[in-house]
Amino acid sequence: MFTPVMFASVLPEILILILAVILLCVEPFWKEDQRRNAGWLTAGGLFLIIIVSLLFGQPGEPIAVFGNMIRFDWLGFFFKILFMFAAAATALLLMDHEKAGQRGEAYLLLLASLLGMNLMAVSADLIMLYLAIETASIPLYVLSGFLLADDRSTEAGFKYLLFGTLASTIMLYGFSLIFGFAGTTNIYMLSQLFTSGDISVLLAFSVFALVIVGLGFKLAIVPFQFWAPDVYQGSPTPVAGFLSTASKAAGFAVVIRFFFVAFPSFAPSWTLIFAALAAITMTVGNLLAISQTNIKRLLAYSSIAHAGYALIGVVAFSQLGAASVVFYLAAYIATNLLAFGVVMAFSRITGLEEIQDYAGMSRRNPWLGLMMLAAFLSLAGMPPFGGFVSKVFVFAAGVQAGYTWLVVVGILNSIIGVYYYLNAMKFVYLYRMPNEDEENHPIPLTRPYAIALALLALGVILVGTVFAPWFSWSDAAALNLF
Repeated sequence: MFTPVMFASVLPEILILILAVILLCVEPFWKEDQRRNAGWLTAGGLFLIIIVSLLFGQPGEPIAVFGNMIRFDWLGFFFKILFMFAAAATALLLMDHEKAGQRGEAYLLLLASLLGMNLMAVSADLIMLYLAIETASIPLYVLSGFLLADDRSTEAGFKYLLFGTLASTIMLYGFSLIFGFAGTTNIYMLSQLFTSGDISVLLAFSVFALVIVGLGFKLAIVPFQFWAPDVYQGSPTPVAGFLSTASKAAGFAVVIRFFFVAFPSFAPSWTLIFAALAAITMTVGNLLAISQTNIKRLLAYSSIAHAGYALIGVVAFSQLGAASVVFYLAAYIATNLLAFGVVMAFSRITGLEEIQDYAGMSRRNPWLGLMMLAAFLSLAGMPPFGGFVSKVFVFAAGVQAGYTWLVVVGILNSIIGVYYYLNAMKFVYLYRMPNEDEENHPIPLTRPYAIALALLALGVILVGTVFAPWFSWSDAAALNLF
């Protein structure tokens, strides 16, 4: 029987599907110069869905619906809001992309991937989880290689598809072993088997390793990160921003629910594995970012490093740890989308992506320079931006859990990050264009870019200054796990 609670649990997904159908029906009738309006429709529709979901789709007590396939709780709901916000901002940034902004199928693929991410956040069953992961991933494979005339884009799409399907296959094998041992695919029933002691630690470790391969690919953590720099560089810039934020956050949503709920009895084992991966990921990401000359590759390695920071909250295996991860991802989504949005606005006018090409940008558009400064200082973890507060909470969770050494590694890596972020900003503010005629080479912002960047910049500042409400919601989301 379809109850009001069941309807509320999938309300955002129903509305997203309706939005996609409307876009599919309307877009073919628009003239060539009107198809850019698909971005307005997508972004406006998603912001409306967020409002409707907040008004009518909030969960009460955690409950399993649709045959225990979906968990209707605050953890999944909060992640859904984050994903929809990221997709709306991406749609605005996609509008003025020269080759993809006027193609309605790009927005349809974005909505399809968003649908999968939303289901990833609420999946309480291994079958539903795998289907959700594939629903989120396949449209992103296509979007990465969307520019068929661009060799780098087709290469990015092929690499992402190749490595993604391989990682997904390995993870599916891990899921099949879990089903074979447990006799169930329900994530919330797996803990009973692993608590009983019928499964040895070595066997459980083997299962963990298979699952971590698939999820590690989504998170882009070492040693599963090798695809990220090439894919981010070759993909359309708005798509790269969406990959580095919403897709990564969806992976963390799965990691938190899956490991916290299904394997609490083996926490000492998998937290130690994640601690080692976090330390290596932070270090490798930051060290390789130092030598980058392309801004998108720098942000790719930066994204890898931030996955390592967020993992500290997972390693903590506590309510504070889970809340800090959720809060960290909220700040990171706004920050990294702002960074990629600035890159998109700059490259749309100049066609350039090298860091040295940003010389004099603050004089060509002071507001764009300020937004890039806010994004990079937030990524570096400097107050009063969101990146600072989110790192404080993650590090506090690590110290509380006894992983002081890992927090020290995180702090040292943050110092390294400050170096290469400020090194990029050096070109923006301290260097001049070769002819020093920046006033003759302005970088105008179109209305969609101005709206998207303003919203993201406001989000970065609000999360860092008025952080109490955001962390309260994150804490409420984490409370459902314990």
